[in-house]
Amino acid sequence: MRCLSIETPNSYSTRHAMSKVILRRILIALLLACGAGPGMAQQRTPLLQSFDLQVPWNPSAVDIAGKTQLVYELHLTNFARNDLVLKRIQTVNIETGAVLGDFHESELQGLIGRPDRPGEKKDRLIVAPGARAVAYLSLPIDAKCANPCRLMHLVEFVSDASAEKRPASVKGGAITVRHQPMPILGPPLRGGPWVAVYDSSWERGHRRVLYAVDGAVHIPGRFAIDWIKIGGDGKYATGDASNLSNWPGYGVDVLAVADATVAAAQDDILENATVNEHASTKVAPENASGNYVSLDLGHGHFVFYEHLKPGSIKVRPGELVQRGQVIGRLGYTGESTGPHLHLHVADANQTLGAEGIPYAFQHFKLLGVYPSIEAFDKGQAWLAPAELNGAERSAELPAPLAVVEFPDLGSK
Repeated sequence: MRCLSIETPNSYSTRHAMSKVILRRILIALLLACGAGPGMAQQRTPLLQSFDLQVPWNPSAVDIAGKTQLVYELHLTNFARNDLVLKRIQTVNIETGAVLGDFHESELQGLIGRPDRPGEKKDRLIVAPGARAVAYLSLPIDAKCANPCRLMHLVEFVSDASAEKRPASVKGGAITVRHQPMPILGPPLRGGPWVAVYDSSWERGHRRVLYAVDGAVHIPGRFAIDWIKIGGDGKYATGDASNLSNWPGYGVDVLAVADATVAAAQDDILENATVNEHASTKVAPENASGNYVSLDLGHGHFVFYEHLKPGSIKVRPGELVQRGQVIGRLGYTGESTGPHLHLHVADANQTLGAEGIPYAFQHFKLLGVYPSIEAFDKGQAWLAPAELNGAERSAELPAPLAVVEFPDLGSK
């Protein structure tokens, strides 16, 4: 005979309570499991809007004063809604982790340029929302960067939106460096002494002048040098410096640096009657080069000679020239503070819409160096330590403010 089970109120309550306990435990377990995953907002790493890092021009090695370097620019654009303050920039080999460059706040003061505030030195590390900073980097490379090597940039900064003001970081701006053959040039001028006037740290130097042309930012003068001839006393002018004829380099022959084809020539810009250092600010960008010649060296390389004397250009586009041939004379046209030859090599036949690329001179004699641009401006004698005076140099660029002598190839 089968017995019937009769459920009393007490037994029902007990079983119901146990079910609730079990259900609660299951729910807690599920919540803990979900909380450990990426789906729970309170466990996510806070998202911090910061810099967009870009290297618009991919660098290749250049030899300057016996040292192999990478010379390029890292652009940092602030996409946050508040100011970001730069604290540190590192360039790291992605494969090996080797650090090629490590620049802290004090060094960044001199390396950072601000296209939005040209000429201003105060607070240049504070980048406002939507603003851009440009880090002008020069890195020595050796075994830390084989051929090719991939580099990454690590940027540390502080956000004004952070109550603790703790440093944050972002990485990006990856580049692949390839050690490509660079053009080796013959002398653009005869004899000397000639001063290589350039320095990457100058606020308005060639390397820090950006041109937004055809929808992209370019630095055509990245490796440009202004060549100014001086007398034996170290002065760039004798007597009245406003008189063009008192400059030793004015009107001297300018030479083809290679067998090449003339790519472009302009010879219709007039000179000022006297040297006026303020007149250059009135020159339109399209006329900044003054009278100029560009030579096609092949392989997508073009050498530019700028500020040539009116009526002196002896070649025309399409003409073949030989190394050492006279193509014009040194002058004072365009955006210029005095008679000199501006020379650079670029990757396109455009004065402004091209990238300046590395090159070297086949041979020159090093006579000395000026300690500063101020010493040069004052006409002081250059420094000629024994290890520099008369040193024969080849397949490199001279150091900033170096005093050199080119081989005299004679007249052609």
